[in-house]
Amino acid sequence: MSSENEVESKSKNLELFIGVVIAVFAAVLAINDLGAGRYGDDEMIAHNNQTKMYNWYQAKSIKETLYEGQLDLLSTLEKTNSIKEEHKNVVDSFKTEKAKQIKRYDLEKDEILKGSANIDKDKWTLKDEKTGEKGTTIGAKQWEEEADKLGAAGDLFDLSSLFLQICIVFGAISLVLQEASTRKIFFWLMIAMGIAGTYFTVHAYMQAMA
Repeated sequence: MSSENEVESKSKNLELFIGVVIAVFAAVLAINDLGAGRYGDDEMIAHNNQTKMYNWYQAKSIKETLYEGQLDLLSTLEKTNSIKEEHKNVVDSFKTEKAKQIKRYDLEKDEILKGSANIDKDKWTLKDEKTGEKGTTIGAKQWEEEADKLGAAGDLFDLSSLFLQICIVFGAISLVLQEASTRKIFFWLMIAMGIAGTYFTVHAYMQAMA
């Protein structure tokens, strides 16, 4: 009789322990899902900003191309002596102004593409709309790198979620099984899946915060 009581006591203790382990890994899953949601939103923001910066870059390129076309046209007219002498000063002034604007667009495009942090301070041209401060532009490539980094972290969060959910399923199965040997198999499977899921959660956070 005492032997049966001892077996029953061990079984209840194991069930209690399994329940605690399930609760721990469920908490890890909740932390993982929290990170996946937060950094998933950040990834979308990065993609949107990347698109916005590339569109801005394209707009600058179009304007620059138009000005270059105007300069080419004027140069052709000058070579063919199609411009009257009294208009040459006006034309030269116009060409000088357009050349300055083309140079400015070149600098702006470089800053839009690379970001202020990746170019020399003396080449900063873009200003913050609110503060008017220079050197605050985050470039298209910087947003692209941020989006790629967060995308990789998102993959790790997804993988972690998969392992942790399987872990909890194995834990639930181990709770309802009566045969000790089979219960232990599912218990250790739960531990293995939980450790794997926790590992990927930690690495996902490290990837996202790098």
